[in-house]
Amino acid sequence: MTHWPDHIAGTTFHARHGEISNSFRYGVDYVLIDPRVSHGPMLFSRNRFNLAAVHDRNHGGPRDDGQGLPWAEQTFAAAGLSMEGVTVRLLTQPSFLGYVFNPVSFWLAFRGTVLHAVIAEVNNTFGDRHSYLCHKPDFTAIAPSDTLQAQKIFHVSPFQDIAGSYQFNFDITPRKIAIRIDHRNGDQGVIATLAGQRAPLSNRSLLAACLRRPAGTLRTIALIYWQALKLKIKGASYRPRPTPPEHEVS
Repeated sequence: MTHWPDHIAGTTFHARHGEISNSFRYGVDYVLIDPRVSHGPMLFSRNRFNLAAVHDRNHGGPRDDGQGLPWAEQTFAAAGLSMEGVTVRLLTQPSFLGYVFNPVSFWLAFRGTVLHAVIAEVNNTFGDRHSYLCHKPDFTAIAPSDTLQAQKIFHVSPFQDIAGSYQFNFDITPRKIAIRIDHRNGDQGVIATLAGQRAPLSNRSLLAACLRRPAGTLRTIALIYWQALKLKIKGASYRPRPTPPEHEVS
């Protein structure tokens, strides 16, 4: 971890389990930032408008009223992680020209280059947010082969029940990001992955991202609705939005 922030010009893959099949693979741009650092290339900003930006209000705590890093540190500490020697990084899609929608962002707790805990910060298209805290017993190091499990309690896709569990795998190295989330509810569910190489964020890489994927995260939500339409046409049952979980972290 010699430079911050990083740019991950990655790929996300989703595949649906069960009798109604659907899958897709899209390119996506993430940044991996040190939330304490406000500087970056000219076209990237923290907490102010730019071509690309990350705002604390969009992360950590209530949606659109986030507290950023202090919330993440308090959440890790309250769960029992000793924060001595721990550095927290945020892996997220930046806003582009002020618009942002993040299906999932990740708060990553490291000692050196070793990952010890993760908060998966999940947003749905109904304006709700819930976070899943992932760690091993006693917060020992998380290896790529480790599978961390959490009960699903948050409404994400209206074509999936709030039932079953998530299985998380994290492979975070100085060179790459590889995350796998497998929702299993009997023979139903969805598998989602995010993978890409890490490189220093630069004006050139941001401009290239705009050329590859115009409209940034506005494109993300448009693709979500496109996939929802495809599922509806295929006959998938729609579940209306339930009351969100009482607690913001599980």
